[in-house]
Amino acid sequence: MVTRVLDVVTDPAHGGRWTSLRADGREWLWHRPAPERDTAVPGAAFVDAGGLEECVPTVRGRPDHGDAWSRPWTRDGDTERVHCDAFTLTRTLRVTPDGVAADYTLAAEPGFRFLWAAHALLDLSEHATLHMTGGATTRLFPEAAPLLTEPWPDGAPWLAGSWPAPRGLALDRLGPDDGTAVGAVVDTHLCCVHDGRDRLSFSVRVTGDTVAARTAGGRYGIEQPVSIALWRNLGGFPEANPYRSTGVEPMLGRVFDLADAGPGDAAEVPATGEAHWRLTLTTACRCP
Repeated sequence: MVTRVLDVVTDPAHGGRWTSLRADGREWLWHRPAPERDTAVPGAAFVDAGGLEECVPTVRGRPDHGDAWSRPWTRDGDTERVHCDAFTLTRTLRVTPDGVAADYTLAAEPGFRFLWAAHALLDLSEHATLHMTGGATTRLFPEAAPLLTEPWPDGAPWLAGSWPAPRGLALDRLGPDDGTAVGAVVDTHLCCVHDGRDRLSFSVRVTGDTVAARTAGGRYGIEQPVSIALWRNLGGFPEANPYRSTGVEPMLGRVFDLADAGPGDAAEVPATGEAHWRLTLTTACRCP
């Protein structure tokens, strides 16, 4: 497979959303008409227009899909920034030989807990497949209950299984619309999407400067939970007017709702006051 450079377009005026991710004439990001997206304000219900949204400090829960998607960002060269009530998020995009990398910094009071997801909704065929580390711990959430052969425990926020078929529910192949919608979080840093001859790989890694490394006792960077979230909506959401969409979402954290985050389930700002991580995308196959 010949590697092709990715072209990225972002919209800082409207939440820093990635509006295009294109390689060799193929647009990878899915979109839907949603004119109300452009007038969203902080605290509003999430407006799903597609693309890639920056969801922080939560995905589900409150504020809906986080506090950054509904605020204007500023741009200075390749760096874009948003100031929220409790934190500032900075993103710097750069081209790599086989794709693009985004370096992130979240500045807040030490101890601030958060989730972050690159909420990428992809335009994929029913033949697309998702490749992640076999056997990786995979959390299913309550919307999966009707698809399981076992009863969902009362009050359980999630159930754990193993990729690619946690609790017997195969998630690695999309298939045709079937009226279902399932979210999952996979304990891995990498996902490679196959759709026909095309490939798109996502990877998320925690990074850090020398001050952060010293704070962590000499380790490079700060220990943070990294995951890949999956939203497999095959025409099952929303209830009133469902549509098809597939989210492949590199994450810091292991749950969708910060309110459900137990010990080790959320990222945390270290004593330096800054958390750092890098998102890498490439059209080269990076299957684990």
